[in-house]
Amino acid sequence: MSERDTERIVGEARVQLAIDLRARYEQGAGIRALAEDTGLSYGFVRETLKAAGATLRPRGRPWPSPAERSCP
Repeated sequence: MSERDTERIVGEARVQLAIDLRARYEQGAGIRALAEDTGLSYGFVRETLKAAGATLRPRGRPWPSPAERSCP
């Protein structure tokens, strides 16, 4: 168990965590990767991102644009 599993994140620590998670998410990190890196649950990270005002991306990898697709 990580230290975060036994400690509630409140107040300024939670605000700072939300800012950090949102910045990393907007730079391209996925929710699952953020959860693994921080030792927090997927649901907690997702809800924290939503509360921080992040626009959540759709699930899965993005489809290549028609210009990026190669034709055989």
